[in-house]
Amino acid sequence: MTINQLQDEIIEDFSIFDDWFDKYSRIIELGNELPSFPEDKKLPENLIEGCQSKVWIDASLDSEGNIIFTGDSDAVIVKGILALLLNVVSGHKPQEILDSELYFINEIGLKEHLSPTRSNGLLAMVKQIKFYAIAFSGK
Repeated sequence: MTINQLQDEIIEDFSIFDDWFDKYSRIIELGNELPSFPEDKKLPENLIEGCQSKVWIDASLDSEGNIIFTGDSDAVIVKGILALLLNVVSGHKPQEILDSELYFINEIGLKEHLSPTRSNGLLAMVKQIKFYAIAFSGK
């Protein structure tokens, strides 16, 4: 699936919820489904600056030139937000990630329901994902 198809799927998934309590529950559920992140990857270079809680993101290229992202957080809501982001971008070519606008964040109302520090953390996560895509686009 393309990045936009994955985003549209998330928007549809979240459209069934009427209130933010249910949406937060779904975000936490997604965080719990995130594959485990190895302790040896919880390095300072994988730690995202600008997040109130601890967030780690790592990336590698697969044999077809797609970026595979992994990550973790010590906060349940942030881990769920990270899961949403990684589900959308992981497994795609660097240029596709760079060309994408992550519109699902606004469409599901996430950005407007985050505290300022969590919004800054979300922007820092997106920025790091784009930095990985830039770094891998030359390979």
